[in-house]
Amino acid sequence: MDIPHITNQHIRKHIRLSDVVGALETALQTEVDPSQDFPRSFYQLDDERRMLFMASQTHGWVGAKIMSVNDRNPARNVDRAQGLYVLMDAETTTPRAIIDGDDLTDLRTAAMTSLVTSRFVNRDSRNVVMYGYGAQARKHAEVLRQLHPQLKQLVIAGRNASKVEMFAATAAELGWNARIGQAMPPTTAIPQADLIITATGSGEPLFDGSLVRPGALVIALGSHTDTRSELDTALIARSNVIVEDIDTAINESGEIAIALAEGAITRDDLIPVRDVVRGDVRIDRSRPTVYKTVGMPWQDLAVASEIFQRLPSTALR
Repeated sequence: MDIPHITNQHIRKHIRLSDVVGALETALQTEVDPSQDFPRSFYQLDDERRMLFMASQTHGWVGAKIMSVNDRNPARNVDRAQGLYVLMDAETTTPRAIIDGDDLTDLRTAAMTSLVTSRFVNRDSRNVVMYGYGAQARKHAEVLRQLHPQLKQLVIAGRNASKVEMFAATAAELGWNARIGQAMPPTTAIPQADLIITATGSGEPLFDGSLVRPGALVIALGSHTDTRSELDTALIARSNVIVEDIDTAINESGEIAIALAEGAITRDDLIPVRDVVRGDVRIDRSRPTVYKTVGMPWQDLAVASEIFQRLPSTALR
């Protein structure tokens, strides 16, 4: 069987962000209920390496992604998360494509972020704080410039000063007025921020949540276990908290699990992103809003099938 291999280069050349955002939005508004998605499987290789298996299905497609997450890789200038996706048609479960998992994952995460920012980033929003400088941070810097040109100021914070400076230079090429955290410390940047994104491997809160102003949007991307959190409980307690799926967030997000264990929030405080996209919930804009994402299999399937259907047949010859 000759199965086409769709590479990261194919995705970057032929797939538009707007198409992927549209596919995810349509999925949430029609056939996808994230609470019914298959749970993903984790396999801990050691303290710093783990494997993930993520399978899902829709009426037209079946698929699965296998990913590795290696905390040692950033020191090697290799991405922490890498993998492959196998896409099959639902009727015969015949494999139709193998897709590089790196750009697929970055694209679907940024596209889900876009669904949220499109509803919370205002025309007068200007200031962004970004924690991290890896693949997700780079993709979000690119995507936010496309979707929200009114966002101008970007403060970048991270532990490796040289990587922060390199990222700042890349962000400047995208049109950002980029500054590094050393030049504008978080204690100054956070209270001014309209949007804060955390895209790190940190297991500890990155900043004092009391500094986040009412109405600001915080997007937490980095932690994916119930014991690690990039945000403090105080911020979770005073915010509207949007999650992909309530049970998934409780089981896989330290931000949510820790706040629940401490009694700062209840299960009923969590807002499924599906309700936000469908307009079924009213958000209190006098509070900060936190969107905590861990990534779900249905998202990968929606994006993988969209990539396969939109890629010109001539691209794989």
